[in-house]
Amino acid sequence: MSTQNHEQLQTLMQAGQVSGSLSFSGLMSKEDEDMAKSALSTFKAKEEEIEKKKLEVKERVQAQMGRIEQETKRLATIQEELEALTDPMKKEVTLVRKKIDSVNKELKPLGHNCQKKEREYKEALDAFNEKNKEKVQLITRLMEQLVSESEKERMKKLEELSKSIETIQ
Repeated sequence: MSTQNHEQLQTLMQAGQVSGSLSFSGLMSKEDEDMAKSALSTFKAKEEEIEKKKLEVKERVQAQMGRIEQETKRLATIQEELEALTDPMKKEVTLVRKKIDSVNKELKPLGHNCQKKEREYKEALDAFNEKNKEKVQLITRLMEQLVSESEKERMKKLEELSKSIETIQ
């Protein structure tokens, strides 16, 4: 029952007690009056029991609210600790990523430079090998010519010497 209904009943009970001696101006008998008082006292007892249970539930709710507040604080603390753990790692990761990007920017022109130098080296090596090959060919030709000329000269000399010996005999 609502508080307003309870107050109305209280007012009626007080009116009944005041006019109880009059028996509601002679309308109610003593037996009816006793029954009404009994009903009112039963109602009052039930109302008190309801109020008592309401207070118990309210206390339990308050106790639960207290526990919930404690758990909320504990969870907030845990969340703060997690964020504190996440932030340094996040900052460190961000720093490392920035360094990687910076190194990549430096590597790009170095890589191009390296490729260019490798091409130049290969071209220079090919030119060197070509000239070296040409040199070897020239040396070989020279040697062949010199050896051949030298052999011819020696053979000529030998023949001359041989003729000279034959003429002496």
